[in-house]
This record gives sequence, structure tokens and C-alpha cells, in this order.
Amino acid sequence: MLVRILGDSMLTAGGFATCYGTTVAVVSVTAVAARSPERRRDARDVLRILLRRRPR
Repeated sequence: MLVRILGDSMLTAGGFATCYGTTVAVVSVTAVAARSPERRRDARDVLRILLRRRPR
């Protein structure tokens, strides 16, 4: 029973980690490849929030 619960929780955590990593990757690409400066700035702000980094 405990092994099954641990396995399920690890699978769920892996799914969330994959979604988070994909989101960070898409926002990173957008921050670099967006044409307008506003979109790049917005993408950098979102990336800063996702990575919990403070502006320098």
C-alpha cells in the first residue's frame, strides 16, 4: 500500500516538474525570440516570476 502511494506521488511530482520545465522553456524562447521589445520584456518578467529571481 505504501509503495503504491509513493509511486503515485512520484509520478504526479514528475508530471508537475515536466509541465513546469516546459513552461519555463517556452517563456525563455519567447523572451529571446519575440519581435517586439514589449513582448520580450513581458516574457522576461514572467520568467523572473517563475524562477523567483529578483531584478538586478
